[in-house]
Amino acid sequence: MSTNPNRRTILAHGRLAVREMRLNAARQRLHGLQILSFEQLAVRLAGGFARAIDDESLRTAIQVSLPETPLGELDGIKLLPGMVDAATDTLRKVWRSGIDLAARAHENPRLESIARLEAAVQEQLASGMMRPTDLVSAALKRVVYAPAVLGSVEIVGITELSPSWRPLLVALAAHVPVVWVAGPRPVPEWLAAIDIKVCCSPALAPEQHMVSAATSYHEAIEAIRWARALIVTDGVNPADIAIAAASPGEYDDHFLALRADANLDLHFVHGIKVTTTREGQAAAALADILIHGLSQIRMRRLAALCGSKNSPFESLPQGWLRVLPADAPLASLSAWERLLSRLAPADWPDEQDHTPALRGIVDLLSKGHAAADEVGAAFLTGRALSIWRKALLAGPPVSLDTTLENLKQDDGLDACVSPAWMPASELAASPRRYVRLIGLNSSRWPRGISEDRLLSDHIIAPAELDPLPINAADRRDFETILTTTEIEVTMSRARRDSDGRLLGRSALLGPVTEENYIDRNAVPAHAFSETDRLMARPDEFANDSQAISALTTWRDWHRKEITPHDGLVRASHPLLLDILARVQSASSLRLLLRSPLSFVWRYGMRLQMPESGREPLVLDPLAMGDLVHMTLDLALQNLEANGGLANAVDAQISDAIEVAARSVAGIWENERAVPPPVIWRRTLDDVRTLAERALTYRGEHLDDARSYGEVAFGGAIPKTSADSPWNAATPVAIPETGFAIKGYIDRLDLSGDGKRALVRDYKTGRPPKNDISINGGCELQRCLYAFAVKALLGADVSIRASLLYPRTETDLQLTDPEATLAELTGYLRAASTSLSAGHALIGPDTGGPYDDLAFALPANAGATY
Repeated sequence: MSTNPNRRTILAHGRLAVREMRLNAARQRLHGLQILSFEQLAVRLAGGFARAIDDESLRTAIQVSLPETPLGELDGIKLLPGMVDAATDTLRKVWRSGIDLAARAHENPRLESIARLEAAVQEQLASGMMRPTDLVSAALKRVVYAPAVLGSVEIVGITELSPSWRPLLVALAAHVPVVWVAGPRPVPEWLAAIDIKVCCSPALAPEQHMVSAATSYHEAIEAIRWARALIVTDGVNPADIAIAAASPGEYDDHFLALRADANLDLHFVHGIKVTTTREGQAAAALADILIHGLSQIRMRRLAALCGSKNSPFESLPQGWLRVLPADAPLASLSAWERLLSRLAPADWPDEQDHTPALRGIVDLLSKGHAAADEVGAAFLTGRALSIWRKALLAGPPVSLDTTLENLKQDDGLDACVSPAWMPASELAASPRRYVRLIGLNSSRWPRGISEDRLLSDHIIAPAELDPLPINAADRRDFETILTTTEIEVTMSRARRDSDGRLLGRSALLGPVTEENYIDRNAVPAHAFSETDRLMARPDEFANDSQAISALTTWRDWHRKEITPHDGLVRASHPLLLDILARVQSASSLRLLLRSPLSFVWRYGMRLQMPESGREPLVLDPLAMGDLVHMTLDLALQNLEANGGLANAVDAQISDAIEVAARSVAGIWENERAVPPPVIWRRTLDDVRTLAERALTYRGEHLDDARSYGEVAFGGAIPKTSADSPWNAATPVAIPETGFAIKGYIDRLDLSGDGKRALVRDYKTGRPPKNDISINGGCELQRCLYAFAVKALLGADVSIRASLLYPRTETDLQLTDPEATLAELTGYLRAASTSLSAGHALIGPDTGGPYDDLAFALPANAGATY
């Protein structure tokens, strides 16, 4: 046979093998050499506008075809998330195996369904796109041109060829010299029936090591240490180093984090998740809003990632996010509408009205996933928009967030000059000199065989649909790697999984041989990063300023003596004196008595936990109390403005509470997080019940009584413009303590002659089993509020103070306010003296269930501190 002497073709498997062979050919200046996959060879020989079906085009065609094509028994699942992936995998297997679906459709209803889908997909594909069998048919018609187009053909690094391509290989062998360069790899049995020269070579004998690590994450750490040691210590070319696993997905996140920490250009041959890039995060932020709805947190994230040019955010001024209430979740379109309706030009940073622009953004995002294409084009540009469109092709809009998590892209590193992390199949086709195989555990390598998602084993036999199942492929790849690696192979397995369960050895490892047991906390011979180096050198780490501070703190926490790390500061510290001189409240004085350290943190250092903008499952007790108090205050104002609470009948009270509850619910939804709708409605019903019990509870009768709610005193700013029995700015000082107090009295009832007063503080929880007075500093409201009323209204006013528990309609009276105040005065003086002396220490409430600063305490403080 006569061939073009200036033309030669090499067939390789996998992106990495093709790239490395092309680089090697360029370095050797091999003109006339083309390096292709077998699919590319078929396209080249078919000529014209023929081309293979790429994954993106196939997914697009399937996405369009599924809704419109009747698929019989598959109709019930054809629009579910994952169907596009399943259909793509099945069609690829069918095409590779050379199965004619149309000819076999009569055998089974499922085959008929897949045949219909295949026909619909082919109609959607571009005219030049062909299935493997169609490409082979077209190539066979032009195989006589193979000598001129291809020249001699070498098949390198391939251990198996799909049945659909084999007829073309047979025809090629009749027209051009074909050499199957197997090297030490196994040769498929079917090749013996074809007149093709097979070149084999002896298996290489690399140095082999077996190691076990604690977990898969520890395996990744040891692999990075090993790679860095080869490069830095042994001077190995990075392009000669490979780390591989049968299924790299479990390790991808580990290696992505470790390569950044190690500052090592580890190339991911199979690509990285798009969500690890800024563009992918922008697409994910937009998908989060379209799938899960509007919220302030999601809007802020989207604005941070998509707020550049050519987006709807471009028209908004710098710092526009300040118009959003800090603690409002804005978790519904109605909440955004209420916010937009009350925004004024003065609210914007540049004092111009940008409300229409923000309204346009909200309206566009509120269209949801049904308008994903339109919304994506409006908010995303460049690479982010490409990712968005690819995600829409890969799955339905309703599962955009899940689809984006699984999309991958090239990491931008050059595989030919970098250490590489790859699937074992890629390494088997493109050997490297230094190899580390990880994940050699039972059920991980080799992997188990699973049925096709659409064509079960009873419909088409696995041996026909998938001639080389994944289990056999994993075994073949392992054997190939061991025989093609030149210098060193290190085999690694994990002893336990992430949950601590023991893992078995892979069956590929054979009988138990010498295995290096690597302890999780062992000192590494070569550290891969600064953090790793400091952990490996305790003496060096001990001299680091942060380490010294951390170690001193930890030791001080476990000493019996009180130390600065426990809150001991110098006496008469200006900050302590300043916060003690401020006007206090019942809450701040309780904190001073029950947790001096938290008192300093909150009022001196101004530490606070931000309220979450996420929707809670239920309101916590403190939030529930706030909601009830707001409803009671508004309902009481309405009643007092219409004849007074004392003269109102139960029906009037119920109506006032209903109006107040609706108003308060709207305010709450605008400004604070709310539970899911069903639970929120049940919560509001509970609020109405508690409010009605509180306002209908009569207790002691006062003639011609006037009721006041949320009464400000001592300098507190009134919450409303309602009438007050005194001047709220009048100071209220507690004698012999040095403290002045301010606050809000939940409810104050005054008799018509002004000589009797009832002071009530509402409690939405359960009443205590025993009578309480100060209760160790937990209950200060009755005593302090009774004193404030007497100080403001005069000593001749008779005052009764109580805690009212609407849930059980229990009213706990303070029996002796004067004696209680005298007792409290002593406690306050002692607390003030102690804190002034520098004792900002923990107390009974420190680390308790309502201590929102417990995060600043030592770990496991309740048990060890």
